[in-house]
Amino acid sequence: MAAMSLQLTVVCLFLLGGVLTFPLGQEAEHTSTCGYESCHPTKPDMLNVHLVPHTHDDVGWLKTVDQYFYGDRNDIQHAGVQYILDSVVDQLLKNPDRRFIYVETAFFYRWWRQQSSSMQQTVKQLVNEGRLEFVNGGWCMSDEATTHYSAVIDQMTMGLRFLNETFGPCGRPRVAWHIDPFGHAREHASMFAQMGYDGFFFGRLDYQDRARRMMHKEQELLWRASDSLTPPMADLFTGILPNGYNPPEGFCWDQSCDDAPIRDDPDLEDYNVDDVVKRFLAIAEGQSAVYKTNHIIMTMGSDFQYENANLWYKNLDKLIHYVNAQQANGVKVNVLYSTPSCYLQELHRANLTWALKNDDFFPYADDAHDFWTGYFTSRPALKRYERISNSNLQSCNQLEVLGGPASRRGPFGVGDSKTMKEAMAVAQHHDAVSGTEKQHVANDYARRLANGWQHCQVLVSNSLAVLSGSSAERIYCDNLNISVCPLTESSKKFSVNVYNPLARPVTWPVRLPVNGTAYVVSDAKGKSVDSQVVPVSTATREVRRGRGFAVNELVFQVQVPPLGYTTYSVSLLQDGPPPAPTQHRTPTAIKNKFLQVTFDPDTGLLSSLSNLETKQTIKLTQNFYWYNASDGNNLMSIQPSGAYIFRPNSSTPFVISKTAKTESIQTPAVQEVRQWFSPWVSQVVRLYADSRALELEWTVGPLPIDDDLGKEVITRLDTSIQTSQYFYTDSNGREVLQRKTDFRPTWNLKQSEPIAGNYYPINSRAFIKDDSDQLTVVTDRSQGGGSINNGSLEIMLHRRLLYDDVRGVAEPLNETSAIFPKGLVVRGRLLLSLDRPASAADTHRPLAQEVVLQPLLTFTDGDLHPNTRLEFSGLQAALPPAVHLLTLSQWDKTTVLLRLEHQFQSWESKVNSRPVTVNLQKLFTTLDILGMSELNLSANQWKDEMKRFSWTPESEERPLPKTSEDPSTWEVLLKPMEIRTFLLKVSLR
Repeated sequence: MAAMSLQLTVVCLFLLGGVLTFPLGQEAEHTSTCGYESCHPTKPDMLNVHLVPHTHDDVGWLKTVDQYFYGDRNDIQHAGVQYILDSVVDQLLKNPDRRFIYVETAFFYRWWRQQSSSMQQTVKQLVNEGRLEFVNGGWCMSDEATTHYSAVIDQMTMGLRFLNETFGPCGRPRVAWHIDPFGHAREHASMFAQMGYDGFFFGRLDYQDRARRMMHKEQELLWRASDSLTPPMADLFTGILPNGYNPPEGFCWDQSCDDAPIRDDPDLEDYNVDDVVKRFLAIAEGQSAVYKTNHIIMTMGSDFQYENANLWYKNLDKLIHYVNAQQANGVKVNVLYSTPSCYLQELHRANLTWALKNDDFFPYADDAHDFWTGYFTSRPALKRYERISNSNLQSCNQLEVLGGPASRRGPFGVGDSKTMKEAMAVAQHHDAVSGTEKQHVANDYARRLANGWQHCQVLVSNSLAVLSGSSAERIYCDNLNISVCPLTESSKKFSVNVYNPLARPVTWPVRLPVNGTAYVVSDAKGKSVDSQVVPVSTATREVRRGRGFAVNELVFQVQVPPLGYTTYSVSLLQDGPPPAPTQHRTPTAIKNKFLQVTFDPDTGLLSSLSNLETKQTIKLTQNFYWYNASDGNNLMSIQPSGAYIFRPNSSTPFVISKTAKTESIQTPAVQEVRQWFSPWVSQVVRLYADSRALELEWTVGPLPIDDDLGKEVITRLDTSIQTSQYFYTDSNGREVLQRKTDFRPTWNLKQSEPIAGNYYPINSRAFIKDDSDQLTVVTDRSQGGGSINNGSLEIMLHRRLLYDDVRGVAEPLNETSAIFPKGLVVRGRLLLSLDRPASAADTHRPLAQEVVLQPLLTFTDGDLHPNTRLEFSGLQAALPPAVHLLTLSQWDKTTVLLRLEHQFQSWESKVNSRPVTVNLQKLFTTLDILGMSELNLSANQWKDEMKRFSWTPESEERPLPKTSEDPSTWEVLLKPMEIRTFLLKVSLR
């Protein structure tokens, strides 16, 4: 963004064809030499070694965010971020040549708020001179395997906004920096490109991939991160760092290291300058042999380093001095303080061509038996809670806009979305939702999300009071998945408000815990709605553990307008019929007008799935199995399974039970077959009347460990589909990538772990297909999975392990809680759809969005006031099926941030993979749009001012940026997989 900031302190507003533009001042650009202009000069005829002083500060891992910031609990790990920033600023001021980069805005923001105004001015000066540079700049350094794209965009936007508003253009990072995440997702690269980054650096990749790239000098490449967006829109220059993110061996001068300092007094007997210079030159020469240009980068720092920055800088100053002094003796090496962006600029100036990559960097292994594919599933309850929290936050953001200022301060008090935004942003960190933190830290992430939701509930209640005209108390029931809601369990008359955060109408099954046997349910127009009362299952009664006492569930279907709510009233029928009876035999089939599922009467297991509309049928069996986790005690390798690593002892999993005990319930609203496999595994196979998807609701745990065997539980779908080793998984909930068993697109794989080496992250869906059939599984959280055998798809649901996997967390993944002292019980849903491959996306795209952004239910006891507005939509009309409303949130008092997204890939659908036009002025019912301006994806630059380095791939011409014109000022054209971001100046109607 140009110099001022996105606070839109607008100098003048002028109207151009109805569109407001927001010209921003240019003052800062004249007084600062930051970014590429602040780089130290290099020497073209020498090997230039770019030393990058940095610290890697996890936003929670072994300690909580707060403990890391303050330097608390140093008995766990010595780390205090506030002292790092204090010390670095002090040392940068002592020598203008010194440089430092900082990454995690969550920490920097806290530190900044505690500084005096004179210290803030000092830091601004360092930033304006390029001596302190921000890289990446998101609230955290997000995980790439288990995060959903919408939450990643939100956390990046939040961190970059703070930098922008605090430092102006000099605070804008030029480089994305993911030095620690455990494998790299293509969608992340695509997002970074659309956020305007010139390049991307990371530390970890598969050991076989690295060996090949070193040999061919392809550790720096051009990543084409979308098969739908026109190049170079999602092209991202990518550099793989030489040493993870650590300094070269023997050159770590932090207080946490033991390497010898540079002892440069020749009168002392332990003088070592000659030895240091010799070792450094040898390392530099070795590194330059596997990179392409006469520039190399060295990361001088590591986890939580620079708490006493003097140790580092004193020795780095000497290193630069003594190595460069050798130039007089003909040594062609030039060492300099640098940053990733200065290094990137030199690579760009080299004007070379770069290897092109189209796939991703999963899975990641750092040795033959060490595949980091366990964390795709680790802490499945936290992974689900994070996903629900995202849904709740988006509803909260939207209702803050739709309800206006009264949503923040209204009849229910003061509410805010900021607390939840920060909690969600922290949860995206690569040791948070990934499940690779210590247990007490996982508890802290969950507590933050719960606290954020409390703040949002006040805002949501206020907003709904404004929109409905009723300030009756609203109750939230966050445990409906286990049939707990005190209000519905005890009340004879209540109403349910259902808010739909999607921009199209939604039909959704509601299940409420009740103790009555029959109810009258009516919609907003007073019309009676079909409802059914069914008994609560044994599995649900067990998992509740005394938190609720309902014996039945009331099931009915709701229809909710786009970006709006509707209201249903529920009354107990005193002398109504009994609940639907439970049959203790397996039905041969259950079906609705779209799907039919058959069961094997002998085993109680699924036997086939049919789509009645397309007249296709596949054989389908499904069961639960567990892999015995390696304890690290075998001939091949001592690597155990743990929070990060998946390493089964055998390629053949143990079946939990070959048969399921079943009971079934068949009603007009819903049909269920409840399967019981063992005391710790059960499932409900469920088909709602109007659903095109079959629901499998699984309940797994506590995993028994009294046999001293760690367990990794999977469900496996075995079908008649001819997959020829291919299967498909999504990347961060967006584009789908083709996978192939025992294969990597970029190198000849030597497979050493036939199960773990074939696992990939599944964020929202995976599918298998042949020419005629596609079976898609939509998940409710991030999980790991693979297709080990043809026609099969397996998904890991839960893991409980008895050994640490020696990657630093120093704790086995063995989750218990006060409610589940014998081990965590986890419940979730898989949604199955069967379609023709050519039209499958038309079903799974909207289905997955419904799971990610699900309706939000609030409850009011008794009768509503007769003047209550029972139905509302924030949109004048539903958006077309291809368009998803990704973001609607309050930016400041008069402006709103809007993101619209085309949710289909270019090849996915005959109907929906076409460009679509949306008219912004005809979008909202409660907002008048006075002006609009387009931003980049992370909302920290005006779109038309976003200029990126262009790069030439080896195999083709350099792609030139293409601009396509919108049909008119207010009409926005969206092409497949395109996300467009707007700042709207609005007034409430």
